[in-house]
Amino acid sequence: MIVLLATTLAATLGCMLALWALSIRRRDPSFVDAWWPLGFVLVAWISLVMSHGDPLRQALLVGITTLWGLRLSGYLFWRWRRTGPDPRYASMLRHSSGNPHLFTLRNVFLLQGALLWIVSLPLQLGQWYPNPPGLLVPGMVGVVLCVVGGAFEIIGDAQLVRFKAQPANAGRVMDQGLWRYTRHPNYFGDALLWWGLTLIAVVNPVTAIAIASPCVMTFLLARWSGVGPLERRLTRHKPDYAHYVARTSGFIPRRPRGGG
Repeated sequence: MIVLLATTLAATLGCMLALWALSIRRRDPSFVDAWWPLGFVLVAWISLVMSHGDPLRQALLVGITTLWGLRLSGYLFWRWRRTGPDPRYASMLRHSSGNPHLFTLRNVFLLQGALLWIVSLPLQLGQWYPNPPGLLVPGMVGVVLCVVGGAFEIIGDAQLVRFKAQPANAGRVMDQGLWRYTRHPNYFGDALLWWGLTLIAVVNPVTAIAIASPCVMTFLLARWSGVGPLERRLTRHKPDYAHYVARTSGFIPRRPRGGG
């Protein structure tokens, strides 16, 4: 297993170094977001080749990750090509000190590579052990969570794209569909999916280490790189966003405050 973990770490960091070099030429590191989901797909397939675990668990972990990663990566790449550099990265660079390329190497590419490797632990540990065979009860629950989480992501993204495509909605706050019950259905769905993958993967005390994955992913989405920076920017640029925040859950879906 040590060889597997070392190989996936080397592959992850190697890809990040190559992307960092590309970011210097493009003068824009924000395309790395489109690679983030593909990095998990890469780790999942490396783990499949190097492991001899239970075939059903392997198929679920690799299959779900591949479908999720390809869909999300395609969507993020399309959004990056359509809207240009992400304002979060532009703000980060404006407030950086010293060489901006070394700053992005440390604070964007190597950091994201390390986080990606940690979050991908269920894909690595869950494919290693052949026993117990089949899918345990927690794994069945995990499959359900993956389906529900994936649906939240796909539907939430599609609803947002459709909303923004209407000229009449320019400057308005998206508060329809799933966005009526949570300000971030896509982030919630992402976190739910990783809790599901972890339930599929955990079959013994060693694989229980993988619980770090959804904990880190949920923190990133709900507290650090996801909700926080996005909501600060939306509050500055959309006067009605504060009212939306007051009545709508920030993460876990629930009925809007005030009913309706």
